[in-house]
Amino acid sequence: MMWRDSGVPADSFYEARTECAEGPKSKFKIKAGKTLSARRWHAAFNPEGCLDIASVLSRIQRGGVHPSIRGEVWEFLVGCFDPKSTFDEREQQRQHRRVQYARWKEVCQELDSHVGSGRIITAPVITEDGQPIHDPLVLQEANPDHVPSSREQGSESNVCLDKPIIEWKLTLHQIGLDVLRTDRTLVFYEKKENLAKLWDILAVYAWIDKDVGYCQGMSDLCSPIIILLEDEADAFWCFERLMRKLRGNFRCTERSVGVENQLQSLASITQVLDPKLHQHLETLGGGDYLFAVRMFMVLFRRELSFGDSLYLWEMMWALEYHPDMFSMYEEPELVIEKNETSKGKVKSIRQFGKFERENIKNGSNGSETPLPMTVFLVASVLKEKSAKLLQEARGLDDVVKILNDVSGDLDAKKTCSHAIKLHKKYLKMAKKT
Repeated sequence: MMWRDSGVPADSFYEARTECAEGPKSKFKIKAGKTLSARRWHAAFNPEGCLDIASVLSRIQRGGVHPSIRGEVWEFLVGCFDPKSTFDEREQQRQHRRVQYARWKEVCQELDSHVGSGRIITAPVITEDGQPIHDPLVLQEANPDHVPSSREQGSESNVCLDKPIIEWKLTLHQIGLDVLRTDRTLVFYEKKENLAKLWDILAVYAWIDKDVGYCQGMSDLCSPIIILLEDEADAFWCFERLMRKLRGNFRCTERSVGVENQLQSLASITQVLDPKLHQHLETLGGGDYLFAVRMFMVLFRRELSFGDSLYLWEMMWALEYHPDMFSMYEEPELVIEKNETSKGKVKSIRQFGKFERENIKNGSNGSETPLPMTVFLVASVLKEKSAKLLQEARGLDDVVKILNDVSGDLDAKKTCSHAIKLHKKYLKMAKKT
């Protein structure tokens, strides 16, 4: 596709089904000279393969990433690879990870034959106490194109399953139901093998991360990665790294919802930046800010078009990029030790994203964990709708409706820009108190 001076709409690279014209329209445009192009991306590597991450971040912060290279750029932004690594080192890591994923998938296949079969299940295959369900109608609902053999039906009847296996198998049909609802407007998911790939990755992730397992919303986060990275194992690892950032949102206990910390942070920010709105929301019984959960859980996938949401994600990751991210995920103990022994040696500030630079400048890189950018993105939406919320919201239903109306109206680029300004303002005001 040729680039034009006026820019190419972000969604034009992701073919939608003709009967699915509804939903938010793309506002972001990919522009030559602003968007990170394939040429600039490849020029950012030295002959050995080390990446000049500072120049890449600068370009992404100006205009996002061209869809033709988006997958490989994202692998760096979410911490799959170290910018200082060589081509050979990354290839070794990639092959090692592919082998590891294949092993995990094999374990899951032994536990449930649907994994890796090209099929997905949408009905429970076991009871809550671990007994297999052999009802032909249920089996047919789970696999409309597959007639189960007598061997498959009877293979698990006398097996006593451990609790972790039961919990995992009970999530498989929920993953299937969510997969069928995810990005159903895209032509990509008309192919059953692509749906199966998404289901397999989420099933394997749910098995290896037993603390979190699978939760609704994960399919929305994983789906774009499947589209961008053709190899299933590569897509899995990119998703796994993204979940390192976001898994806290999905961790729930009897006492708290995973995203609660971010909701509390949002309340604190709003109280400082827009005290009237905060007071109004508290009066309406919305002081817990639960009405904002969706934006946190799926990173604005409902509020933006598909292409625009990808732009928002890469912009956000570039803005809060930390050059030690890869090392923190791979060898956290070494990073702590290194930081303690080299406190005087500060990395070039250009290697950090603009948002992260502000945190460093304001001394937020100490013992206190800096607030993630998502909190300021949601805060910027509330700030934008502040007057409407104050005038028209007479109950929580009104708050939800006003925020739902943001869909199709939100501009990803302006929201990012506004979030950066709010972050700067908040850090200044918080310093004074």
